[in-house]
Amino acid sequence: MRYRIVFTAALGALLSASALAADLPGKGITVKPAQSNISEETFQTLLVSRALEKLGYTVEKPSEVDYNVAYTSVAAGDVTFMAVNWAPLHDDMYAAAGGDNVFYREGEYVSGAAQGYLIDKKTADKYHITKIDQLKDPRLAKLFDTNGDGKADLVGCTPGWGCDDVINHQIAAYGLSNTVTANQGNYAAMMADTIARYKEGKPIFYFTWTPYWVSDILKPGKDVVWIEVPYSSMPGKQKDIDTTLPNGKNYGFPVNSERIVANRAWAEKNPAAAKLFAIMKLPLADINAENAMMHEGHASEADINEHVDGWIGAHQQVFDGWVKTALAAQK
Repeated sequence: MRYRIVFTAALGALLSASALAADLPGKGITVKPAQSNISEETFQTLLVSRALEKLGYTVEKPSEVDYNVAYTSVAAGDVTFMAVNWAPLHDDMYAAAGGDNVFYREGEYVSGAAQGYLIDKKTADKYHITKIDQLKDPRLAKLFDTNGDGKADLVGCTPGWGCDDVINHQIAAYGLSNTVTANQGNYAAMMADTIARYKEGKPIFYFTWTPYWVSDILKPGKDVVWIEVPYSSMPGKQKDIDTTLPNGKNYGFPVNSERIVANRAWAEKNPAAAKLFAIMKLPLADINAENAMMHEGHASEADINEHVDGWIGAHQQVFDGWVKTALAAQK
């Protein structure tokens, strides 16, 4: 009799689990994420994917495309979501692809992302450089010349990221076109050269953002310093943004957030997933730490998956809370 009771209880638990799986809102639905080709964005994308899987969705491996392609693909419904909508940096791309009419975007996934221009502290202290427009002086600009043309070489960013439009706009706005060249290309490769120059004791001048590994290697305040802009000046839909920070400093870029953007029609049919997108929050410091591990050589697909699983394990209660709240939205 005891064995029958145990067997019956076990069968009941199995049937309950099966019923629960059948009740999950994502059952039978495939989700297609997209992200840029910045591998450091994979961590936050996969974390969203893991949570969606707990809702029963089948989630494909993220496709890596240019930001512009990602927005148009999400708008068309060819892709379900992207977790790296930089706001307000990507406002022009977001609007050009259809804006709020075609996208679902609620909540802030990551907050407090800073961007701006930095130079090495040694040069900043020696020549008292605190603002980018001081480089209108050819003598100061020449300090950062890396190719012998007499102009300062600024490490910009990869074309199509959004920061390239802002940098090009500001070089013109601040009267720096004759003394500063904003170099574009593979950002990681350009920064590798920049770090090598720094280690050789040479002046460096570059753009960067957080969260990213660069500020773990070249530490602001110790190795490098942020330099200010003379006044706020942003292109396109960002033109009226005041980039002055609460502390009075102005580094030329507003503090950004990373937001999850989904196809609006899909989100409206999938309220549990929509709620999940709205409530997930990931600390910027955790992304910095994960990106640092990648830079140290732990950057394979398996490594990044381990990082995601490790984060979930360390924040299980938070993760389970997201899933529970999302499930409640489906009812």
